[in-house]
Amino acid sequence: MGLLFLIEQTPPSHLSVCYLSLCTGQMTDLLYTEKELVQSLREYIKAEESKLAAVKSWATKLDALTRTSTADPEGYLGHPVNAYKLMKRLNTEWSELESLVLQNPSDGFISNMSTHRQYFPDEEDKTGAARALMRLQDTYQLDSEAFSKGKLPGVHSNVILTVDDCFDMGKTAYNDADYYHAVLWMQQALKQLDDGEEAVISKVEILDYLSYSVYQMEDLPRAIELTRRLVAIDPSHQRAGGNLRYYERLLLKQFSEQNQAQDQDQPASEEPIQLGTYMRPKDHLPERESYEALCRGEGVQMTETRRSRLFCRYQDGYRNPRLLLKPMKEEDEWDSPHIVRYLEMLSDKEIEKIKELAKPRLARATVRDPKTGVLTTANYRVSKSAWLDGEEDPVIARINQRIEDITGLTVDTAELLQVANYGVGGQYEPHFDFSRKDEPDAFKRLGTGNRVATFLNYMSDVEAGGATVFPDFGAAIRPRKGTSVFWYNLFRSGEGDYRTRHAACPVLVGSKWVSNKWFHERGQEFRRPCGLTEVD
Repeated sequence: MGLLFLIEQTPPSHLSVCYLSLCTGQMTDLLYTEKELVQSLREYIKAEESKLAAVKSWATKLDALTRTSTADPEGYLGHPVNAYKLMKRLNTEWSELESLVLQNPSDGFISNMSTHRQYFPDEEDKTGAARALMRLQDTYQLDSEAFSKGKLPGVHSNVILTVDDCFDMGKTAYNDADYYHAVLWMQQALKQLDDGEEAVISKVEILDYLSYSVYQMEDLPRAIELTRRLVAIDPSHQRAGGNLRYYERLLLKQFSEQNQAQDQDQPASEEPIQLGTYMRPKDHLPERESYEALCRGEGVQMTETRRSRLFCRYQDGYRNPRLLLKPMKEEDEWDSPHIVRYLEMLSDKEIEKIKELAKPRLARATVRDPKTGVLTTANYRVSKSAWLDGEEDPVIARINQRIEDITGLTVDTAELLQVANYGVGGQYEPHFDFSRKDEPDAFKRLGTGNRVATFLNYMSDVEAGGATVFPDFGAAIRPRKGTSVFWYNLFRSGEGDYRTRHAACPVLVGSKWVSNKWFHERGQEFRRPCGLTEVD
């Protein structure tokens, strides 16, 4: 940024008269003007040096950060806080750096920014990352303080969320009218600020959001206490003053209606606002509690009696020639409905090839709207997926053949191999793989009938979270790289087995890669003939 020096020019005739005598005072003023200009110049230099120091500090910090992150990208992004902060950095902080550099335009940097900006996450991505952290917080019952300090189950990390990070989390929830999470994160931001942590955001801004969110959670005494703190810091805050008077009148009215001889100035609870202080709002999912309990490893219904009915064996695909010399290792995961796991199903080399083919095509996974039949994205399924045809690579063809040999079902009418990647907070809430009677046209365009069975390949280990759970009967199956699980969605009669409603738990730490093959009814008539009863 250049400096423009504006010096008022004196008309020549005036100057000639005053130059040596009458205008000495004016000349003295010019000296002081020059001195002020020099001081201004020094301030400009100081500002430039300060800016350059700030840019150098950014470069040093980001250089160390990118060395760490690119050494093991999946491991780095496997930590949900790292993933969130990456979204935030690219969405917000790099733009701030751009503004800083623009104060003295740098063509090389701006050109580079312009080139790469198209690949930056947008506001929706940043918001999605924040929602993912809150989803993990709910599912795995993690309080905001543990999250802000990077304390996740079984993981030790120095990754932290700052006051400003916590504020942004709370604001995301607030903008979604999710006051439950807004309270948790604004309270954490306030706590860290009160503990002396430096921040860009002010205490007044945090209290403004927090007090109103607490009011929305119907905790009037605490909302009043927080609003009073806000007014004490900023007496001229008009909205806070109006809210305080409104809250106090509302509380007095409540006391009057309850005929309680209580003073409206009664002290609010001094307990910190954290997980469990307020009731989490109910949502659309009826089995929410049992589903999340299974994700945490609680509520598994595998009794010793049932466990005694589980076995492991060698599976040769009913004397299939390709499995005679090297049969598959098969383990029972559950007795009824019968779920089995196959060990050493995929080699590391095959897994890498599948991922290599899928990565360029990964797109946000869709679900079929039961009312319209149209494929759309949904918050209850957060992953990216791609579809691979057996004809495009020998590895895919070989895997399809192996799946057919093991199950005895034909893949001719099966869907393409679907590859899915679940990153931070990635999940698929409880769902059926088969179509129910109220959605008769779900697979009509395929012309191959309903989804009779599911073959699911685990292509990565997951450090924490990411289990496949069945809330109806309390099963939880953990991902194990190279293994696969298989179950039937339909009884032999063609009726749906409603016990097979299942979910992919949110990934807490790590990256979850899976691929699956959905078998359809057509072509299986002689491979899996009908039974004698509806539930055979």
